[in-house]
Amino acid sequence: MTTIWSTALSILEFILAFGALVFVHELGHFIAARSNKIEVEEFGFGYPPKIFKLFRAGGTDFTINWIPFGGFCRMKGGETGDITEVGSFAAANPWRRLATLLGGPITNLVLGMLLIAFLFTRVGAPDLTKVTITTIAPNSPAAEELMVGDIISQLNGQPVDSIDRLTQLVKPNLGNEITLSILRDEKPIDIKITPRQKSPEGEGAMGVAISNPVYKITYLQAIPMAFVSTMDQGYQLLMLPVRLISGQIATSDARMVSVKGIYDIFSQVQTIDEQATAVDPSVKGLTILNFLAMISIALGFTNLLPIPALDGGHILFLIPEILFKKRVKPELEGRVHFIGYVILMGLMVVMVINDIINPIILK
Repeated sequence: MTTIWSTALSILEFILAFGALVFVHELGHFIAARSNKIEVEEFGFGYPPKIFKLFRAGGTDFTINWIPFGGFCRMKGGETGDITEVGSFAAANPWRRLATLLGGPITNLVLGMLLIAFLFTRVGAPDLTKVTITTIAPNSPAAEELMVGDIISQLNGQPVDSIDRLTQLVKPNLGNEITLSILRDEKPIDIKITPRQKSPEGEGAMGVAISNPVYKITYLQAIPMAFVSTMDQGYQLLMLPVRLISGQIATSDARMVSVKGIYDIFSQVQTIDEQATAVDPSVKGLTILNFLAMISIALGFTNLLPIPALDGGHILFLIPEILFKKRVKPELEGRVHFIGYVILMGLMVVMVINDIINPIILK
């Protein structure tokens, strides 16, 4: 009974959390539409069927709906309606339509960035130019000389300014004695060790685990770093197909997931968060927030892809109008988006089935 209750609670928390990200997306469209003098006939909390109307303001009906998952923004005339209907989305100039379409994805990106900035203020920001030792394996080359917390600054006189750089410098020196210049309690020390040519499974050549040291920052300091992190996640997302095709990433290590798959990850992240909280109560909820930030950013960038039915697909049809003053016929655009929507729904069904048959398990 306890398992059933905990599962039901986990599902409810996921619906509320993921639904909030979808709601924020639609809120972004709503704010952008109203700012660009496009009438919004209905802004719904949840999806239809409608339960009741909360109130009407500024020509918009604010409604509560039966499916408690996100929300929707119904603009006058729809996105491919009559271009002569005053106040409709279709009648607005292309720049106003572009701003309205961008409103949703940008809001998701901003939310994700703000969440990451908050996380930076709680756990600190990594100094990517420094490498610190976090653990040392017993009976390893590093066991007698190095200590947890040591910062490696040089190897054989060459600067170590990143984890990748240290790896590059160690590799050609396997089996040879090297000199590590370290900072221990802010005091410089030179240490000689010999990286192993063959290491036990799970251990590196020196027998140390390394990471970037973290330091406390304010929220204002965190914003630029969170922006870089957000853009980097977008870059990784957009480059994923290229890396799959080129073989840089195995197909077994990356796959498209449905809402069911996202829930599977969410439930495991909840467990990880509980385990981390048991060790350090101050980190409660941070793992979940980090996951939600990643999903919000993924929603933002995914919706910008030039795929019919997505915001990016609608933006794609604006390009001829913006560049050449030639508008694609709304009827043609509507048909393309409908076909895209059907394909996406079919793909979603396939992904749901795959996520049920082959559930995602975090490694």
